[in-house]
Amino acid sequence: MRRPRPPFTTGRKVTAAASAGLSRDTMGVRGGDPPPGHEGKIALQLKATLENVTNLRPMGEDFRWYLKMKCGNCGEISEKWQYIRLMDSVALKGGRGSASMVQKCKLCARENSIEILSSTIKPYNAEDNEKFKTIVEFECRGLEPVDFQPQAGFAAEGVESGTVFSDVNLQEKDWTDYDEKAQESVGIYEVTHQFVKC
Repeated sequence: MRRPRPPFTTGRKVTAAASAGLSRDTMGVRGGDPPPGHEGKIALQLKATLENVTNLRPMGEDFRWYLKMKCGNCGEISEKWQYIRLMDSVALKGGRGSASMVQKCKLCARENSIEILSSTIKPYNAEDNEKFKTIVEFECRGLEPVDFQPQAGFAAEGVESGTVFSDVNLQEKDWTDYDEKAQESVGIYEVTHQFVKC
């Protein structure tokens, strides 16, 4: 007996994709980007004007990174601020490790996650003054940060005196104090941020 022939295909889609530099895996995804929900690493960059202080940094594993998140699948953006901390670890389904936050999208029901990469946390120093500098990176698996609200929990040091200021609150985007040891005013002003894909 003759075997039935397989369904006839022209291969036009595959040929077209190949000519456009796309693989089968990325067909239908614009520009060969990874599928939705696989954003990769995103860096949070800070810029500020420092007055007589340096080594501005988040303090401890309980420091709260207040973010607004976007679902990488449907684009829904959270209305409320949400925070993630290094000390929090949530197991991912299927034994795929853990993340700082795992969340199901209210709109499309996709389970997304985001992880703080502890090794990427860096201080903002006097030499970084008025320049954007990466202070932390996030591993994004469907949750993409789109806004950041600095609040309490930062620390800084006097440039000359080394005086430690351990309760720096940047919620108002400005902070001022007085360095008794150096007998001079200190401050952090015009705090802004941006997100950059790594």
